[in-house]
Amino acid sequence: MLRLGLPKGSLQDATLSLFSKAGYSIVCGSRTYKPTIDDPSMEVRLLRAQEVSRYVEHGFLDAGITGKDWIAENESRVHVIGDLPFSKSTSAPARWVLAVPNDSSIHKPADLQGKRIATEAVNLTKQYLARHGVEAQVEFSWGATEVKVPELVDAIVDITETGSSLKANNLRILDVIMESYPQFIANLNSWQTPPKREKLESIMLLLSGALNARTKVGLKMNVPKNFLPNLLSQLPSLKNPTVSPLANGDWVAVETVIDEAVVREIIPKLKSLGAEGIIEYPLNKLVY
Repeated sequence: MLRLGLPKGSLQDATLSLFSKAGYSIVCGSRTYKPTIDDPSMEVRLLRAQEVSRYVEHGFLDAGITGKDWIAENESRVHVIGDLPFSKSTSAPARWVLAVPNDSSIHKPADLQGKRIATEAVNLTKQYLARHGVEAQVEFSWGATEVKVPELVDAIVDITETGSSLKANNLRILDVIMESYPQFIANLNSWQTPPKREKLESIMLLLSGALNARTKVGLKMNVPKNFLPNLLSQLPSLKNPTVSPLANGDWVAVETVIDEAVVREIIPKLKSLGAEGIIEYPLNKLVY
């Protein structure tokens, strides 16, 4: 039995959606920490992302998904199977940033000497200060970190995707301490166990395939054979598109995968180049 830890909270919905696209159905109620999965060889636990790497390191879980930031914060000794570039609202990495009030006299790391900093990522912040040769008081924040400056602390280190919350609280970003994507990690002993390693590698392949497909779509179309060379010269694709003969020997079928962002531009062009019966379809997985 493979015990898998998934993040509960802000990343939960995005993670469950990713597993769904990878082919795994995970069902959980609003209050459960033990969801069901349609794979009898696996058990799933929902845990705070901050805790996952510690439970994986100590063997309570065989593997899990958590942020690169929390692995570093916990200084966990785990095997990183691979990066999973997704987040709760965008495909951009989450950023741990050092922020101060807009009117603060702090403009560079050296200005933090002797100051007070609030953060949930105490170790990451201390490591950052050490790299810059700065001594400051770092205190753990239980939440609502943005509202603690300037009355309670001089600066904060907080996580953000867009920076909108910081701007709303009249804060400016002084520096980016770390960029973080979720990572798929394994217990060191579990990774050395052949059946578990094989299963984990398969899961990683499917998850990566689901992520690869996020911004891609498939296109099918029928094209007169004599128009084909000109159309292929205009058609973007991952590799060479598939060309198949049709019952009518003067026509061929063309199938390809392209970036979804260019579909609205390419379909009218394909039509003007003689393509007919153009079909766009979504992709669940794309394995390179």
